Amino acid sequence: MINIIANRITNAIGHCTPLAQFILFLYPPFMPKTEPRTVWSSEHGDTRKQGNQPVNLKSLPANQQTAYLHRDSKGRGGKAVTVVKNLTLAEDDMKALAKKLKAACGCGGTVKDGQIEIQGEQRERIAEFLRELGYKVKIAGG
Repeated sequence: MINIIANRITNAIGHCTPLAQFILFLYPPFMPKTEPRTVWSSEHGDTRKQGNQPVNLKSLPANQQTAYLHRDSKGRGGKAVTVVKNLTLAEDDMKALAKKLKAACGCGGTVKDGQIEIQGEQRERIAEFLRELGYKVKIAGG
């Protein structure tokens, strides 16, 4: 099999060493005819994350949810953020809760990937605020 492919390529480009034959076998310089040849198209926009978009969720009542509070500093230049995870809220409700948390802590934050990120080490303050709203709270992580 290697020799057949190498012979076809050798006829096209000249003499190949056995190592080159093996490399050409692993990484052939041609695409299979079954693969689509479209490299880029603006017809549908960026389709890489379309399968990961959350479905419109209905918000559960606060007394039926447990919020997990994590401290995270990875990829942030060593600066800590408090991440509120595991909430089942609609996107609008999530943004509204994030706004209330930012106001209660007096700092910035955002909603990313269904999680609320609040700047700084705010776990105790956020836990107290969420308990007042009726959530069960678990502080997790270091």
